[in-house]
Amino acid sequence: MTSLTLIRRIAARPSIVFDALTKPEGIVRWWGPDDGPVLLAATDVRPGGRFRVRFRMLDGSEHESSGEYIEVVKPTRLVMSWRWTHGGDPDEAGEESRVEIDLRAIDIGSELTFTHSRLRTDASRDSHARGWNGALDKLARHFVEGTGSET
Repeated sequence: MTSLTLIRRIAARPSIVFDALTKPEGIVRWWGPDDGPVLLAATDVRPGGRFRVRFRMLDGSEHESSGEYIEVVKPTRLVMSWRWTHGGDPDEAGEESRVEIDLRAIDIGSELTFTHSRLRTDASRDSHARGWNGALDKLARHFVEGTGSET
């Protein structure tokens, strides 16, 4: 098993970033590694609640993930299980991993620490790192462009 940790500084306070991470209208603005569209975003943000997100990449491939919220501490922490239900990394087919997101207030807004753990292989970790880096870059860009306060 292996993991990855990514950190971003985001120009919005933690409560606004938390909403972008958990509300369907926020998720559609940043989920996925490239500029392809989010086709479905459904969330029930509470411990034991579920999420499901389906997106299409620019190459036309579709991917869907789902999981359960394990810990929800608005606006500072979100922990959820993660499973590919369509597409995704073949090394992780049928496997469940864990995503933890911590938000901390800083001078410009928020510092987001994103950890995806319980990944099966280094290749899977590297693939997820590319995907999450693309998605988190879009999230940060969303707030820099001045559209983030609407989520």
